[in-house]
Amino acid sequence: MGPCLPWSVLLIRNRVKYRSPFRQIDLLNPAERLKRSRTDPTLTLTISRGTLLARAQTAQDERLIELFLDMLAAERGAARNTLEAYRRDLGDLSEFLHRLRKTIAAATSDNLRSYLADLAKRRFSASSAARRLSAIRQLYRFLYAENHRTDDPSAALEAPKRGRPLPKVLSVAEVDRLLQCARAPVDDASRPSPERLRAARLHCLLELLYATGLRVSELVSLPASVARPKQQMLVVRGKGGKERMVPLNESAKRAVAHYLDLRRTTKGDADSRWLFPSASDSGHLTRQHFARDLKALASAAGIAADRVSPHVLRHAFASHLLQNGADLRSVQTLLGHADISTTQIYTHVLEDRLKSLVRDLHPLADGG
Repeated sequence: MGPCLPWSVLLIRNRVKYRSPFRQIDLLNPAERLKRSRTDPTLTLTISRGTLLARAQTAQDERLIELFLDMLAAERGAARNTLEAYRRDLGDLSEFLHRLRKTIAAATSDNLRSYLADLAKRRFSASSAARRLSAIRQLYRFLYAENHRTDDPSAALEAPKRGRPLPKVLSVAEVDRLLQCARAPVDDASRPSPERLRAARLHCLLELLYATGLRVSELVSLPASVARPKQQMLVVRGKGGKERMVPLNESAKRAVAHYLDLRRTTKGDADSRWLFPSASDSGHLTRQHFARDLKALASAAGIAADRVSPHVLRHAFASHLLQNGADLRSVQTLLGHADISTTQIYTHVLEDRLKSLVRDLHPLADGG
């Protein structure tokens, strides 16, 4: 680097000029600046006031967003994926406000309504827009509580109306087909060991998912310590770092034992801290890898791949429990939902079961 020069700043109409011993170059014309800089290194800078203002606004918004994310991580134990989702959503808000020459700290309720209208123009679904609004409300509640604002412009905003679609669910027979298709290559001793190990891993993942209803991020990041002999319960660390206990059925325990037996015969990851080790950056199998394997398995089982995902199997776990008599509070605990309203998407299952109970058991049902 060259010597530090005594720059002075002069406001000239709508520009900020940096005075130096060198000649001037206009930053509003990048092509000309590049061309001239290659032939003459002794140039001064004339930066548009708008450019400087935009940079300052961006830095201010980024600082407030990072403070908010720090709070989510420290006080609520938000996971990395959750923090990244908030960062993307709030970054999009910041970019929109800059086009209005506003910052997060100075935005009004009307500015935020304009942002929601912009989401609609961009064909965001009602659920995606509601998620953005949730992030905005949490951000402004935080800024108000921390005295970064004297008001909360998000308080008057109305959430976009949205219907709550019923979750996709596989039938018990379809889940059975998936499990049988996953187990077949594991039992085939003629297959090469690496192929059987991959099949055993997929079968184990599937059995655990359907037996416990874990979130896919919880499933793929299970530590190897959960696979202790005669293990009856899984201790799962879910959203916000909250722990819950989920019982294991015999089928899942057998799948885990068989998978670990095959893994012990391989080299490289037998001593991994993860139950499902992988060469990924995290050290364990990724959600995306499992989802791809699951869709390939669905096609092999004669089920449309777009009907099957890890989350669909989580839905199947909850729905099949309710169909067989489980109560909503128990399912809420097993799924790790903080609020019963989240679990209420499964009430259509309860409604069908209650109708059949009245139809079959009420003494006046036949005469009604």
